[in-house]
Amino acid sequence: MAYAITQTCCTDASCIAACPVNCIHPTPDEPDFGSTEMLYVDPSTCIDCGACADACPVDAVFPVDRLTGSLKAYADINAEYYAKRDTGADSAAETTSETASNTATTESKPKPSPNFHSWSPPVFDRVIPSDFAPLDVAVVGTGPAGMYAVEDLLLHTNSRVTLLDRLPVAGGLVRYGVAPDHPSTRRIGETFARFHTHPRLRMRLGVEVGRDVSAEELASRHDAVIYAVGASSARELGVAGEDLAGSVSATSVVSWYNGHPDAVADAVDLSAERVVVVGNGNVALDVARVLTTDPDRLADTPISPRALRQLRSSRVREVVLLGRRGPEHAAYTRPELLELVQRDDIELVVDTHDPRIAPTIDAADNDDKAGLLRELGRESVDWSAPAGGAGTSGRKRIVLRFHSAPVELVGETEVRGIRAGAGDRDVEIPAGLVVKAVGYRGVPLPGLPFDERTATVPNSAGRVSDRPGTYVVGWIKRGPSGGIGANRACAKETVGTLLDDAVAGRLTEPSARNSGMDGPLSRLRAKLSGGAARLG
Repeated sequence: MAYAITQTCCTDASCIAACPVNCIHPTPDEPDFGSTEMLYVDPSTCIDCGACADACPVDAVFPVDRLTGSLKAYADINAEYYAKRDTGADSAAETTSETASNTATTESKPKPSPNFHSWSPPVFDRVIPSDFAPLDVAVVGTGPAGMYAVEDLLLHTNSRVTLLDRLPVAGGLVRYGVAPDHPSTRRIGETFARFHTHPRLRMRLGVEVGRDVSAEELASRHDAVIYAVGASSARELGVAGEDLAGSVSATSVVSWYNGHPDAVADAVDLSAERVVVVGNGNVALDVARVLTTDPDRLADTPISPRALRQLRSSRVREVVLLGRRGPEHAAYTRPELLELVQRDDIELVVDTHDPRIAPTIDAADNDDKAGLLRELGRESVDWSAPAGGAGTSGRKRIVLRFHSAPVELVGETEVRGIRAGAGDRDVEIPAGLVVKAVGYRGVPLPGLPFDERTATVPNSAGRVSDRPGTYVVGWIKRGPSGGIGANRACAKETVGTLLDDAVAGRLTEPSARNSGMDGPLSRLRAKLSGGAARLG
């Protein structure tokens, strides 16, 4: 019985490396790697060995006959990916054959095979002299991007690593960004945590660059510094009223339910019956799902105890997701939507206010984002009616409203609603809380250049411009795009650039190498009270 990859796939390609028959695609050397929502097992090639399941860091791979509930659909999702690729491969084969016959007299070199199952020999593109002295490297940030860089350095070089994070608990996005009801996704943190006790790594938590130690001090004590600080601020809507009380970012809501140390206790007001979330990406779905889930169902998750208490007394009955574009262009991924569609404790409704919406859904393929909405309830929502609509199920509900852009947040001192575009007119949707889930944005780092337009640190393949020995990885390098697994290839590139610079002699000898971090940390210890940070 073949295996199938399911919802929590992180696309870091660990399963591809483990597969002995190359039946998982797209691979990192294929053009569509990084552009698909997940990886897929070819059921016609899988030999049922289970190596992929053993290698998966997020428990996303199962035998098809063991798929239950909402996961059953993934048997077809995996198979359909290959049905489409086979059709494309056949067309490519015909084109290649015709081209070859036309050029056979002028070109003797054989054409590449259009068979996507073909696998090239491994390429070892890093060559480090065997007598190369160990590098001292600082990595700032303990999220996926930083930890993939740490893993690469510890497993493939003899480097000594100092790992720093401004928070008192390691994990970054995995710890504080993944929804509490997605435990499998969080499990990748266990893979990273095994490196925390590596003999060539020192971890320093509660240490912030720019506050406790300067970028210059780090550089003076290490051959290289890699910044993996992510994108911690939220993008603004750019409309009137978004500074009103009751207007919050999705970043604040996620921090609230995950117990982030920076979370504001009263950031999320759940006293009104309707919440509007602007945006329809995966984070927007997370926020809507958590706010409408029975608190008893969340009690066994790592949700913040304070958030759980507030959810138990919540008056929220309905969450509305506003998306600028149509259902075929929604930002969420199919796996995240499929999870929500198959929940029987939450009512999911499509607002058909725009005449384009229903025909788009009806004409979509079954496995398209819009096609997954075909069996949902539809109604032209009357926003003057109480939250929850005309439904009698007693369930809380989520309304998907497409082709609807925010125009203005309404209220004098606090939010009482939002005006949203609706074709040639605007509609006011009453709400007591508006959550802005339109993306993340990087913030400047003291001592490093910063591009305000892209909200990233200017770099070339991870090498920071005009800062020898300084590198970036993850969202601060490439912008807030790509999931957890995308950071693996990103880290490989950055570490490769660092090693190229080291071998070529482009790194500057640290002026205070022998003192390590003892000086800055001694000063920090003197300032701290209560042992809030782990300083080694």
